[in-house]
Amino acid sequence: MKIVLRTDVNGLGKRGDIANVADGYARNFLLPKGKAFLATPGAEAQAETMRRARSLRAAADRADAIKIADTLASSSITIKAKAGRGGKLFGSVSTSDISDAITRQTGAMVDRRNLTVSEPIKQLGSFSVTAHLIGDVDAAFLLNVVAQ
Repeated sequence: MKIVLRTDVNGLGKRGDIANVADGYARNFLLPKGKAFLATPGAEAQAETMRRARSLRAAADRADAIKIADTLASSSITIKAKAGRGGKLFGSVSTSDISDAITRQTGAMVDRRNLTVSEPIKQLGSFSVTAHLIGDVDAAFLLNVVAQ
């Protein structure tokens, strides 16, 4: 059965793609859940519009991600934390703390789940952090943890 996907379906395709699937899969899962509709000539034209909108949105998202990556790469983020003797922190600096600091200091919104720290931050000092923004756009920046 030929269908047009309304949403992204793992292992099948993205929104707007036309796919050939088994009749039972379409009748029992995709169509009742609203994930697809039957591909008629008019629906195929609608699918083309959906694909074009998806590509425009992806290009805009990529441009925004490159802009954020340039901002992060050219800046150094500073976090103040309570520390004891020898520079050991009371607790640790989490990716949520880093995400909040990025938003406060640069205005860029980076989800904490997209931040990668090589090791837990439990001491004062400078650390390298990588932000995976979109697709192949990553931004490495320097995180400075200073005493409060």
